[in-house]
Amino acid sequence: MAHMDMSGMDGMDGMGDSSGSSSGSSSSTMAMLMAMVFQTDIQTPLYANSWTPHSTGAYAGTCIFLIVLTVIARLLVAFKGRQERIWADQNAQRRYVVVNGKEPISERLSRDPDAKQMNMMLSENGVEEKVFVVERKHSAAQPWRFSVDPARAALDTVIVGVGYLLMLAVMTMNVGYFMSVLGGTFLGSLLVGRYSSLPYH
Repeated sequence: MAHMDMSGMDGMDGMGDSSGSSSGSSSSTMAMLMAMVFQTDIQTPLYANSWTPHSTGAYAGTCIFLIVLTVIARLLVAFKGRQERIWADQNAQRRYVVVNGKEPISERLSRDPDAKQMNMMLSENGVEEKVFVVERKHSAAQPWRFSVDPARAALDTVIVGVGYLLMLAVMTMNVGYFMSVLGGTFLGSLLVGRYSSLPYH
């Protein structure tokens, strides 16, 4: 009888272990599900546990920081678009420079793989003039330049880094943080959106 009692208790212990493990896994699953919904807790850490607002003022300051960071992200994207246009203009000027005693620009254009040349005649008041119509292929890649490409790579790295910081703030699922990022995006686009030619995510 004692042996049967002990085996019965062992069976109950096994059931207790299995029920404990199943309850533990279900609680962790519930915690994960709860983390994937929006919440309004002001004591939501941002980037580190030490950056946890414990008052309404600290929470408002964190939201203002996110707004400013998002505006900076928009400024960086606008600055990059402006720089890309400047670099493209410099590349075009470098390509079509004509020096005294060198070959005419018509001959340069005829050998330029990025330009398509057509001979045309313009007539005004009986006076005809021969002109060149040049069509530039925008799909052609610019050559690698030490004065341009490292700066472009550094700027891209900063833009991506700031973008990931904003993404981590949104992933906290805090409503205030999320609305701050959206507000900063609106404000930044309102200020410098017309200067940006590149989409930003």
